[in-house]
Amino acid sequence: MDVGPLLLAVVVTTALVFAFTNGFHDTANAMATSIATRALRPHLAVALSAVLNFVGALLSLKVAATIAERIVSSDAITMTVVFAGLTGGLVWNLVTWYLGLPSSSSHALIGGVVGATLVSAGSSAVHSAGIVSEILVPAVLSPLAAILTAAVGTYLVHRTTRKVPPRIRSRGFRIGQVGSASLVSLAHGTNDAQNAMGVIMLALLADGAIGDGATVPTWVILSSATAMALGTYVGGWRIIRTVGKGLTDINSPQGFAAEASSAAMILAASNFGFPLSTTHVCCGSILGSGVGRRVARIRWGTAARIAAVWLLTLPVSALVGAVAWEGAQAIGGFPGVAVMFLVVMAFALAIYVAADMQPVNASNVNATWTEDGTPPACLKEPTPDERAQEWAERRAQAEKQAAAEEAAVRKEPTS
Repeated sequence: MDVGPLLLAVVVTTALVFAFTNGFHDTANAMATSIATRALRPHLAVALSAVLNFVGALLSLKVAATIAERIVSSDAITMTVVFAGLTGGLVWNLVTWYLGLPSSSSHALIGGVVGATLVSAGSSAVHSAGIVSEILVPAVLSPLAAILTAAVGTYLVHRTTRKVPPRIRSRGFRIGQVGSASLVSLAHGTNDAQNAMGVIMLALLADGAIGDGATVPTWVILSSATAMALGTYVGGWRIIRTVGKGLTDINSPQGFAAEASSAAMILAASNFGFPLSTTHVCCGSILGSGVGRRVARIRWGTAARIAAVWLLTLPVSALVGAVAWEGAQAIGGFPGVAVMFLVVMAFALAIYVAADMQPVNASNVNATWTEDGTPPACLKEPTPDERAQEWAERRAQAEKQAAAEEAAVRKEPTS
């Protein structure tokens, strides 16, 4: 019996599951600040982000080419290697989601593929120069550039609008945030949806279904975009809470500056074909918005935990990818891949059950931040009238706080 089609189906399914986790893992990149400043209601925010992620995935395929061509040698790619690489990225996505810490899905996937390739074909099959120049260097520079860009943008936004009545300014920037957050979602789709497309292309190449230089099939584009959009709609509330509430206290001018900075950098990266970490860019922009706003409090402890996760992403996902390849090889052939797939799905279920014991959802995602990041118990879902009243009260409170902060800034001596 020819098990080739079955093996390909398992690998493609794993890729789409990865794209789904990529969606809910990275929803925070686009919508955390808009939810934190209450520019958008949580469920509306994730729905809007899902639609725009889908559209963005259809606009650019340059990053898919990077994943498929510049990371490892095509001669070393087998179906088992592709599956093991996906396993590395998928497991790391689930672990960091459970911890509520944002990390790069792109880097997790790349780490998984590299780890599986190293144990299967040796270091000669890994394009080290390409990884350094097109992945590691942007990974280091992108958050630093984002911090600088957002800090300058936030300072200029507050400086140029300091004479605008706080109530008008707050409302105006909340409206602006709808546009800037939408642009980030669109940019995210142009970059991260290509991850699944790239590895599916690797699988098709290893199976002999396509040849070198083939274009990405339409079904690959649509299925990858749909999987990520569905994941986005689920809403990665645990990470949204950390990004929106845990790094700094965000007001609407800050949120607008951070989102605009992120969108510009991500779109530029997609244009040049860099598999840039949208997480690094967006978190850097939020930190930069705190630096640019003199009265903002930055929680450096949370930032340090996030940075530690970033440093661990590539090596840990590579280790998981290598272990997955060894496990599949030990059993052999299609049964080996099938068994490892079931193991990963069981792990995913265990993570979900553990997270459900202390859930974060739309009802408590904006709760006051605590030092350990633990949210209060979830509240019962409010009625539409109760929800509207709650959001009106929160907006009034945010405007009052903005007015108080503006008054404090005006009292400071000018140089």
